[in-house]
Amino acid sequence: MSLITTVEQLEALYGFPGEASLVKELDHVIPEYAAFIEASPFVALATSGPEGLDCSPRGDLAGFVRIVDPKTLMMPDRRGNNRADSLKNIIRDQRVGLLFLVPGSGTTLRINGRAHLTTDAALCASFMVDGKAARSVTVIDVDSVYFQCARAIVRSELWNPAKHVDPKSLPTPGKILEITSRKNIDGETYDKEWPERAKKTMW
Repeated sequence: MSLITTVEQLEALYGFPGEASLVKELDHVIPEYAAFIEASPFVALATSGPEGLDCSPRGDLAGFVRIVDPKTLMMPDRRGNNRADSLKNIIRDQRVGLLFLVPGSGTTLRINGRAHLTTDAALCASFMVDGKAARSVTVIDVDSVYFQCARAIVRSELWNPAKHVDPKSLPTPGKILEITSRKNIDGETYDKEWPERAKKTMW
C-alpha cells in the first residue's frame, strides 16, 4: 500500500486549486450565498470535542437557519434523542462546519465558523413552530463560506427518484436497536410506536 503522508505528496498527485475554487471563498455571507441558506431545509453540522468528531443532521422548514447579518447565523435546536453530542462539543470546542443541501440543486454551501449556545427565552420563542419554541439556539460566527460544485450530487444522482432506495430493503431502526441492545428493546414494538412518538416531538 502506498501511503500519502505529506502535503507535498498530495499536491504532486492532485495539483493545485484553480482560481475559481479560491475566489469563491469569503469571510461573510453575500446575497447569492444567502439564497442557498434560505432555501435549505437540511444542514449537516460537524463539531469536535474531547470524545472525538461528530456530524449530525439538522432538518426543519426551509430557511430555518436565520441570517442575522453577513457574519452571523442562528440555528434552532428542536427535540430529539437528547444525546446532544453536537451541543456538548460546541460548549467545549466552538469550531463548527455546516453543509447546506437544497433539494433538487447540485450546488451545496459550506460554512466554517465558531458557535455558542443560548437559551434566551425571547430568541427561542422567535423560532416557534406549531406552538413550540426552540429548546436552544446555536449562534454561529462565520469565518468562511463558499459553494461546493455539483460533482458529488451529480455522480450520486441524489435527487433522482429512479435511484431512491426502497426503505423496506434496509434494516429498520427497531431491528438495529433489538440487535445492539441484545434484545432488551423489542424492535417490532419500537418501529410500530415510532411514528406516534415522532409526531409528539417533531418540533
